[in-house]
Amino acid sequence: MKTDLNKPRGIIKSITGENWSLTRSAPSSGLSFFVEHYWSVRWDMREVGPMVQENLPHPSVHLVFEKENTKIFGVVSGRFSQRLEGEGRVFGIKFKPGAFYPFYKRSVSGITDKTIRMEEVFETPTEPLEREVFELDSESDLVQFAENFLYERLPEEDETITWINELTEKVANDRSILKVEDMVKLSGMNKRSLQRIFNQYVGVGPKWVINRYRMFEILDRITKDTDWVELALELGYFDQAHFIKDFKRMIGKSPEEYSKSIPES
Repeated sequence: MKTDLNKPRGIIKSITGENWSLTRSAPSSGLSFFVEHYWSVRWDMREVGPMVQENLPHPSVHLVFEKENTKIFGVVSGRFSQRLEGEGRVFGIKFKPGAFYPFYKRSVSGITDKTIRMEEVFETPTEPLEREVFELDSESDLVQFAENFLYERLPEEDETITWINELTEKVANDRSILKVEDMVKLSGMNKRSLQRIFNQYVGVGPKWVINRYRMFEILDRITKDTDWVELALELGYFDQAHFIKDFKRMIGKSPEEYSKSIPES
């Protein structure tokens, strides 16, 4: 089991201190086609009081085990906020972009910005599985539980998912991809077909995917001394006002306000 994967992207507001922890573990080779990674968050806020974690989610569906609240999260199109209070933990499975579709067998856009009960997809009672999860403590045991669960319900691999992930990876790593037309050229298909496949498999369209990864890059590069005009132009914005509007809509603050909130390194 591989843990401590690359640093998470898209963090807006991070909880600091020893009162919480995040662990991420890679799937076995037999499940790496479908699963990005497994993750576990543990917290104890009884002494410090409630805290809020905020992030911009990836184009992925998650199955999240939480006591009396286990559910499947569709892609969150805006920012995601989680208030942590008291003591607790959650365990999640993050599916690769498009890779939840073979389990769901319906257009994944139908659950974007929504949650659904686990029974609606896997046709198995949630409570016994939830109890089993929270009787386990080590990360390796939690990962083994998830792997067993998925192997018992594994659908056939769909080559469309491979294609989606290759294209999404290019968008994530190539800052010159700024428009849907850029993805159209890379994909070799027309715009309408590209949009249809992404909505069906991923749950969001190509434009959303491009904007999300460019916003990840902004968050990665932002400092207290960032030249906003230069960064906006570099990432394809025609004017600073449009950039500021997009940033504030996604992050909840203007770029200047956000940069002031970054802790000193």
